[in-house]
Amino acid sequence: MKPSEFHIGLEFTCGPFWWRCTDIGTRTVTAIRLVEDDPVWYEGPPYMVDEVVLDEAELEDAHRSEAEKIRASIDEARLPGHPGFSHAALCRMMDEKLDSGPYPHKRLLQFDRVRADGEILHPYAARRDGRSDGRSWIIRLYLPFTNEWAELEESEFRALTLSTPAAIRNRARKL
Repeated sequence: MKPSEFHIGLEFTCGPFWWRCTDIGTRTVTAIRLVEDDPVWYEGPPYMVDEVVLDEAELEDAHRSEAEKIRASIDEARLPGHPGFSHAALCRMMDEKLDSGPYPHKRLLQFDRVRADGEILHPYAARRDGRSDGRSWIIRLYLPFTNEWAELEESEFRALTLSTPAAIRNRARKL
């Protein structure tokens, strides 16, 4: 959903939770998570539960109903292009993510990037760079089209362009 599709009071799903919109910005929506049984928690503003700002990237996963969410998931699975992730790749990514320790820039790991040659890079974990002062990070990457593993310095990874559905389709055409 786009911020323009929201109105104050709209209830929607985003990720695993139900939310209620409390404010709308140009690129964000502020909402409260609906997890309490007693409606008194949701009286406001001000609210007794935390208001959370959801940005454009997070709102891509927002839906007005469970049925809309399911339809969107089915439609996305039918889109040509992305090869998906094998069970073995997912297990390795999760194992390495658990072993990597706390990484201070977790949002960086939520967005695939595109290398100059068009290869899609999926970040899944980070580790401290042992060669430097200990404050630098190395981003661990999975390349879903080639089933390869790679690493890049955090600064190099940040400088790459964010992946888009068009970038994925372009990469798929090269196969």
